[in-house]
Amino acid sequence: MASAEWSRVPVGIDASQWVTRGECRTVLAVVHTVTSGQRLLETVELIEEDLRVQVVFTQAPDTFSNGVPEFLRMTKAVVLPWEQAIRERFDLAVTAAYGGLHLLHAPILVLPHGAGYGKAYQTGSAPLTYGLDAQRLLHNGRVLPSALVLSHVDQLDVLRQQCPQAVDNAVVAGDPCYDRMVASLPRRDAYRAALGIEPGCELVVVSSTWGRDSLLARCDDLLPRLIEEFGPRGGRVAALFHPAVWFGHGPRQVEAWLAECRDAGLILVGPHVDWRATVIAADHVVTDHGSVGVYAAAIGKSVLLADLPLKAVTSTGSAQDLLRAEAPMLSLNNPLREQFDAAQSRTGRLRDAISGRLTSQPGRSAAELRQAVYRLLNLPSPGRHRTLTPVPLSSREVL
Repeated sequence: MASAEWSRVPVGIDASQWVTRGECRTVLAVVHTVTSGQRLLETVELIEEDLRVQVVFTQAPDTFSNGVPEFLRMTKAVVLPWEQAIRERFDLAVTAAYGGLHLLHAPILVLPHGAGYGKAYQTGSAPLTYGLDAQRLLHNGRVLPSALVLSHVDQLDVLRQQCPQAVDNAVVAGDPCYDRMVASLPRRDAYRAALGIEPGCELVVVSSTWGRDSLLARCDDLLPRLIEEFGPRGGRVAALFHPAVWFGHGPRQVEAWLAECRDAGLILVGPHVDWRATVIAADHVVTDHGSVGVYAAAIGKSVLLADLPLKAVTSTGSAQDLLRAEAPMLSLNNPLREQFDAAQSRTGRLRDAISGRLTSQPGRSAAELRQAVYRLLNLPSPGRHRTLTPVPLSSREVL
């Protein structure tokens, strides 16, 4: 975006001439991808009603930036070009990714953009947990986050091993995505109705992350088979794909690839729909190593894993690692009904184990995050807050 298109209000050297409310703390929400942007909204919603706070957004450069401009338009927020954002000063920046953070002029709060810190990558002789490593958290020896949000106290041990300089900046705040899903469970019937699921109808949700090791890349026959087996019995099948699938290949192409399945009754959930409502509506979830399976298991869904024994994909000790060890594996060589029934019998034990590994602050994430944000803003936290709201109903882009 050219400098002529920079915003002069509500931030800028002469913005005070144009704003209606002055003396606001300015918060910059830094959106790298649609996935990280969706996670940021959980934190923005905690503070944006405060009359002392002005929130603006920006799009940071990223490989998976496709889809971000539309996401930002949907927020209805002021959006600054990146080139302006890195030349302004803010009272706080919040982000769920790492690219370009060293260019910002603000205290930075970093959130995980998935289910905790469950992804690992190989370097040297041992895998490292992504997001808790010095490569992401340091720049020229300086710790980038003023507050690094952890979902579980055990992640402090990982951080201490990988980037001890950042330990003092860690905030164990729990998992806002999980807390929001738990608060939304009483609305399950409404979510099912929004998807067109009749009472008593069984819903199987198939979730795929992105990449060559994902379910979508490896299991071409799974969706047709599920539709064939469950459709005649009145069951429905829904597909949830990571935004990187949608925007890496293009919505038109994804819809074209699944045209026959959609004609046969597949519910295809678009990338801007809140995926959590679909998971809450589900009876069974088939998933790979993405975060959706962790959240599904943590709220008591029947989960089958369609995954390879991949090396250095899940971080040792994470909720993802536990799910891979405990959840039953999908076998396309055996009847699916029997596998779903077996998985159903294990939901209670798996729910307790996964939720306990996912967060050490269940139900507390909003309060802990709000406290961290107001500390960085150097403002007293307001005494009254809205209760945790359920995830929204939406039929938009459910195809």
